[in-house]
Amino acid sequence: MKVLLLAGEESGVIYREKIAAEILARWPEAEIRGYGDYGFKTGDLAVMGIVQVLKRLFYFLRVKRTMERAIDDWRPDVVCTIDYPGLNLKLAAYAKARGIRAVHVVCPQVWAWHKSRIPKIERALDRLCCFFPFEPRIFRPGLGVFVGHPLVDEMAGEAGRGPAGAYGAAKGPLLAILPGSRLGEIRHHLPKLLQAVAVLKREIPGLRVVVPAANEKARQAILAHGGAQLDVRLGGARDLLRAADAAIVASGTATLEAALARCPTVLVYHVDLLFEIICRLALKGVNHIGLINIVCEKAGRDCPMPELIQQDFTVTGMLCFLRPWLTIPAANAQARAALAKAVGLLKTDGNAVARIVDALPPCAPTEISV
Repeated sequence: MKVLLLAGEESGVIYREKIAAEILARWPEAEIRGYGDYGFKTGDLAVMGIVQVLKRLFYFLRVKRTMERAIDDWRPDVVCTIDYPGLNLKLAAYAKARGIRAVHVVCPQVWAWHKSRIPKIERALDRLCCFFPFEPRIFRPGLGVFVGHPLVDEMAGEAGRGPAGAYGAAKGPLLAILPGSRLGEIRHHLPKLLQAVAVLKREIPGLRVVVPAANEKARQAILAHGGAQLDVRLGGARDLLRAADAAIVASGTATLEAALARCPTVLVYHVDLLFEIICRLALKGVNHIGLINIVCEKAGRDCPMPELIQQDFTVTGMLCFLRPWLTIPAANAQARAALAKAVGLLKTDGNAVARIVDALPPCAPTEISV
């Protein structure tokens, strides 16, 4: 079997490696190619924002033409695209139009905005592998399949490590702070987070506060914006969240990791006014921004993670939740139980990567349990 496996950014590359390993475990003779085999690097493809894309328009046109020629010349049995929908869905549609099976992994967030794109996505694909249980219902029957979220499997496999080691032996409650990985997020969020920490440290003897920086640039930014007074470490966010009594986390994938760790968490986020106006105009399909809250919202369940966004992102708001979680065992246990129920909505009866690979062969069944 020949598989063209296309991931255009770092998060997708992680999934690509796991999918490729599963393909080769089942079909050792399989041949797998990707963007890298045609001279394109992930770092060059992963450009954010319309302005940056327009600046490199001719480069992306060259990528598109090259990959279309690859599809025509190599004739893979299946084109599997992973996230990166701007280019990947175009290539999937190109393959399908030529009779090649087209499978896409990670549902575009049409449930939040751009619902008008749904018919175009349906025409482009033979199968859409969704990470959230409500997503298949958005599309025509038989297109979408809920495979589960790979993070569920990853963190379940890591759970045995527990809170020992760097955090488990010390005394006193532990608070995790994840202000975001982007420099703008750190600049917007950290000063207010430090104000809340200062109050908590005065009120709670022995409180430990740890900040896991996503990378060295983020670590330097944290230190530059007042984080030198905290325990700033490079990486280790998941271990910290498993050990922490509570957390403050900027919106993003880290909030899902916090939920999977069953760590009582306040989700925070703040952006500039112009970006806020654009988001409010565009976001029509959801009332929350936290991934675990969106899953619960779509399932008609109570949302387990309080969100403090824009003007609601205040020191008083954070303390309202953090105080009881850090000082009252019953309140902490209640928050963890709510997260455990929510995480249950993300589980399937099988490994997410294995279910993705189930959908790849051209002879894959038309109906997979959703």
